[in-house]
Amino acid sequence: MPNAQNKEALAKIKEELDGVSAVWVVDYRGLTVKDAQQLRREIREAGAHLVVYKNTLMHIALEESGLPTMEDILEGPNAFVFTEADPAAAAKAIKEFSEKNENLVIKGGIMDGAEYDAAQVVSIASLPSREELYASMAAALSSIARGLAVTINGVPQGLAQATRQVAEQKPAA
Repeated sequence: MPNAQNKEALAKIKEELDGVSAVWVVDYRGLTVKDAQQLRREIREAGAHLVVYKNTLMHIALEESGLPTMEDILEGPNAFVFTEADPAAAAKAIKEFSEKNENLVIKGGIMDGAEYDAAQVVSIASLPSREELYASMAAALSSIARGLAVTINGVPQGLAQATRQVAEQKPAA
């Protein structure tokens, strides 16, 4: 029978799982306090937050929420990165930190109800962020609009130029 503290933690985990787009799992063994603080700061800047929960409680919460239970991943000391905003930005922050600090190991995670392994999380980290995608879409749409404006503007100019050439070719009457 779970104690009151575990029930409370389980309810908190389930509440967090309801509002996230992704949960990334990392092994933080060997990180110093200073490194952990830096990791939290970088993850926060990416629109996510890092929490340490018991693996058993996380497993139960995932199961009760109808999400993949990540049985292979939930072993050893784990920290969980919850992101409500852009999963790629959080994955990128984790990947960049793990490249600087070999003690942080990406283990996998869940995004949009599907389980991902470490290699897939690294691949997601290489995707452009939502802001970058929006910027490229805006540039593409702007380019299309600019081309359309030039084309529409060119029709009357071409007609005027053709009329002028015809007028110049006709002898004065």
